[in-house]
Amino acid sequence: MFNSIEQLLSNKAIRFIAQTIFYFIVFMFLLYMYGYAEHGQGGFIYNEF
Repeated sequence: MFNSIEQLLSNKAIRFIAQTIFYFIVFMFLLYMYGYAEHGQGGFIYNEF
């Protein structure tokens, strides 16, 4: 089992795709957590100018 995973990750193209998918999932999770915490942008300060 681990030998087949090591063989797949030794291929540079598959490793690049796997890392890209992993970082995309992490990025989406962080965006989800940011939206869940409701830390949106504040009101526009200069709306009377």
